[in-house]
Amino acid sequence: MKRYRTRRPIGALLALTAAGGLLLTGCAGGGDADQGTKESAADSRGGSAPMPAPDRPRGEGEQRYDGGTATGEAGETEGSPEIAPDPDHLSTFALDVDTASYGYARRTLSEGRLPDPSTVRPEEFVNSFRQDYDRPDGDGFSVTVDGARTDEEDWSLVRVGLATRGAEQEGERPPAALTFVIDISGSMAEPGRLDLAKESLGTMTDRLRDDDSVALVTFSDEAETVLPMTRLGDRRGRVHDAIDSLEPADSTNLGAGVETGYDTAVEGRREGATNRVVLVSDALANTGDTDADAILERIADERREHGITLFGVGVGSDYGDALMERLADKGDGHTAYVSDTEDAHEVFSEQLPRHIELTARDAKAQVAFDPETVAEFRLVGYDNRRVADDDFRDDRVDGGEVGPGHTVTALYAVRVRPGADGHLATATVRWLDPRTRAPHEESGDVETGALADSVWGADRGLRVTATAAYFADALRAPYDGGGGALPGAPRLGELAERAGALADRTEDPDVGRLAEAVRQADRLT
Repeated sequence: MKRYRTRRPIGALLALTAAGGLLLTGCAGGGDADQGTKESAADSRGGSAPMPAPDRPRGEGEQRYDGGTATGEAGETEGSPEIAPDPDHLSTFALDVDTASYGYARRTLSEGRLPDPSTVRPEEFVNSFRQDYDRPDGDGFSVTVDGARTDEEDWSLVRVGLATRGAEQEGERPPAALTFVIDISGSMAEPGRLDLAKESLGTMTDRLRDDDSVALVTFSDEAETVLPMTRLGDRRGRVHDAIDSLEPADSTNLGAGVETGYDTAVEGRREGATNRVVLVSDALANTGDTDADAILERIADERREHGITLFGVGVGSDYGDALMERLADKGDGHTAYVSDTEDAHEVFSEQLPRHIELTARDAKAQVAFDPETVAEFRLVGYDNRRVADDDFRDDRVDGGEVGPGHTVTALYAVRVRPGADGHLATATVRWLDPRTRAPHEESGDVETGALADSVWGADRGLRVTATAAYFADALRAPYDGGGGALPGAPRLGELAERAGALADRTEDPDVGRLAEAVRQADRLT
């Protein structure tokens, strides 16, 4: 299978405005730059809404367009497919590295239950796995585009991969000012919730630098600042004592926790540092201000005024997935889910330290499919990350904030015109330098010749991506024992066999856990 990776200077990319396209979705941000004029990707669409059910491929001669209305305007009705006239073959979205949906689905399946389809976000399944994309030498992104044929005639999966420089390449990063907002409500007494959070926070404290700062806020029926913003240095013992003192209490006043957490973050805000709130909760608000919009507005205000972003860490078998995801989206952040010690180590010891440094702000992606070769296409997931096509180069429209060590994958189902040969698509990512706010772009192209192989004979990364996407598709759609809505979708039993064989071949424990989750889902259907 061929892989194409082309890097163009920004001047050449700007010439692609009419025909060119871009990529991805939003991560956690940080820093102190003014964001008062920013408009979130969700705002540019008219707001976030529950995920629409997936649609089956449209009939012959029809075009489906998932990146906004045919005129490039925002505010389409959630759940209704968009029909775009030829040659409108653009798909635009904000970058995203959330993984909570996949983690929560695994937890639910392990307990013998199928996840609610509304909690299944395919892009979070796909982005839960490491990829071997080429990485850039400095800040910004590399772009890799490849693909392979599915088992359905004329349909292929096209993968757009974005990567930042490796975390091991980091030099001197700015200091971090982290405000941990910890849910200590009664429900957090369940094993694997508060106990896991305390253990994880202790490990995280030991990994932070002397110049980093930590504050600790707790909430149950009320919220309390247990530890004001404290420079670590020789005060780590004080932080550990505060963490060790946490005990479960009563109700869940999430609104009070968020408000006090942001007040504490603002009070302890450090110029030149990455200022972030880390919310650890099952997100089951039942006391005080439980109105999501009011809580969300508070986060949006602080983001705009102070550049303080949110990292949401979900815990618990009963978990308010929708609220946590909306909070993170509104707070220019992202979410992860922790169900065991291994997850906790990955999130607090690996992911969170990587998010402290920022390599790109307001990153958006656009993919332009060639109407001469592409009859129809569909972006898999990213339902609440869509951006109007005309807003791709409008830097007032918010994108995603990304740090080192990240990869982001966008997967498309593409129907190629019979006998078509040549250019298939151009993918472009646009971002702002986190220090100077100067815009940058990178692009990658793919030709029809890259689709010669079967998905199941492609390289490891694409096979894992396809397996994760097909799995999410099966969980998300009403399932009757047949295939899902994506072209070439295998039955769950067959998918479980393919995932198991892939896990054996790669000896990758992450792929092994994916295979086990597919087997559990197959047993439950």
